[in-house]
Amino acid sequence: MKILIADEVHEECSEKLKKAGFEVEEKPNITNEDLKKIINNYDILIVRGRIKVTRDIIENATNLKLIGRVGVGLDNIDVEAAERRGIKVINTPQMSTIAVAELTISLILNLLRGTYRAIESMKKGLWEKKSFYGNELFNKTLGIIGFGRIGKAVAERAKAFGMKVIVYDIFMDQESLERMKVTRASSLEELLRLSDIISLHVPLTKDTKHLINSSTIALMRTGAYIINTSRGEIINTKDLLEALKSGKLAGAALDVFENEPPKEPWEKELIQLPNVITTPHIGAQTYEAQAEGAKIMAENIIKLFGR
Repeated sequence: MKILIADEVHEECSEKLKKAGFEVEEKPNITNEDLKKIINNYDILIVRGRIKVTRDIIENATNLKLIGRVGVGLDNIDVEAAERRGIKVINTPQMSTIAVAELTISLILNLLRGTYRAIESMKKGLWEKKSFYGNELFNKTLGIIGFGRIGKAVAERAKAFGMKVIVYDIFMDQESLERMKVTRASSLEELLRLSDIISLHVPLTKDTKHLINSSTIALMRTGAYIINTSRGEIINTKDLLEALKSGKLAGAALDVFENEPPKEPWEKELIQLPNVITTPHIGAQTYEAQAEGAKIMAENIIKLFGR
C-alpha cells in the first residue's frame, strides 16, 4: 500500500510504516492544488493541520482508503465527503493532552503575573520593578469549559496551584469530578458568573462556534480573564476585542484564532493590546507530543492494514 505524508510529521511515523512493509512518500510542503493532482496514486493520506483535505481533493482520491490526521481535531478534513466515498478518517487525540495542558497553565501564569511585559521591559534595558504587580493563582476560581482529556489535565495542574476549579460539559464524568475534587457547574451561565479565569477546551462544532460572544461575555465577572487553546472560532473575536478595550475583561491569552494566521483588522488590533498574550497555535508543538502522535498514527495504520 502506498502512503503519502503531506505535512511535517515526526520521522517515527514513516520509519514504523516502512518497517511494516508500506511504501511511504513524504511531501511536507505540498500545496492543496498539487495534492489534488496526485492523490489518486495513494491508498493512505497522513496530514497534520496545514493541509485542508477538501471535498474536491477527496473526489479525486479514487484509491484512498484512509485519511489520518496527526492531531486532535478533524476540522481541516471534510469528514462527510470522506465517509460518502467509504474513506476512513482517524486522528490521534491523546497525543497532545499534556502539551496543551502545560501551555494553558503557562499562559494563565504569564497573563496574571504580567511576566511577558516584564520580560519585554528588561530586554529594553529597563528596571521597572514597581510597574509589574500581578495576581496569584492561589484561591482564584478557574472555570473550565469542556471536561475531556485536556480539560481534566488542566484541572489537575490548576488544583496543584491551590485554585478552585469548576467545570462545565454536556457529558460529565462523575467519577472524575469526585476523584479530582472539582465542582460541576449546573449551566454554562453559572460557570461564567463564578469564574475569575475561563479556559476553553471544547471542539469546534455548530453549537460551539462563537460560544463566547457579547452575550456570554456580559455574564462574566468584570475583570475576568479568558484563555483559548482549543479552536479560534469558539470566540467571536470582534466581541472579545470590545470587551478587552472596555475593561469588561482584564485580559486574554490566545493560542488559536478565527483566521490562522490572523488577517482581519480586528484580529490584528486584538493581538496588539497590552493585556493580550498570543502564540501561533503551538499547543501541540512539543517534541514529545509530535513523536507520540506519529507513533500512534503508525501503529493504528499497521493494525488496520498491516500484513
